[in-house]
Amino acid sequence: MSEQSGPSVPETDAEWRERLDDEAYHVMRERGTEARFSGEHVDRTDEGVYRCRGCGTVLFDSSTKYDSACGWPSFYAAEADSVRTETDTRHGMRRVEVLCATCDSHLGHVFDDGPEPTGKRFCINSVALEFDGDGDVDADAGSTD
Repeated sequence: MSEQSGPSVPETDAEWRERLDDEAYHVMRERGTEARFSGEHVDRTDEGVYRCRGCGTVLFDSSTKYDSACGWPSFYAAEADSVRTETDTRHGMRRVEVLCATCDSHLGHVFDDGPEPTGKRFCINSVALEFDGDGDVDADAGSTD
């Protein structure tokens, strides 16, 4: 099971709007996308874990992050049971949407063109992530700003 430590999951739209800034709300709750190469985690190479900005669940370990040159942080694997996927047919495309398994927030998409050992490319919006440089899965997480 995925590690979640931090604030409880908002239950209402008003609580989500209070928890997230406008851009994070648009991406995570309205299934939006941040501009390519604009996110704070695109070029990050520090060791640690990436948590869901909405609930604090650990989603990705930095050891699985790689430079796919797509403009968003890319990972070849998610933490066990931390994400779920759904078919996304919006915008005239057929893609696989990635959502946080704890709070159902939209994170990005996953593609089958990644490196070994999984062959997956989890293409994730920076604004949906919080970086924990300690990598401590028990540390408090989740933004209330």
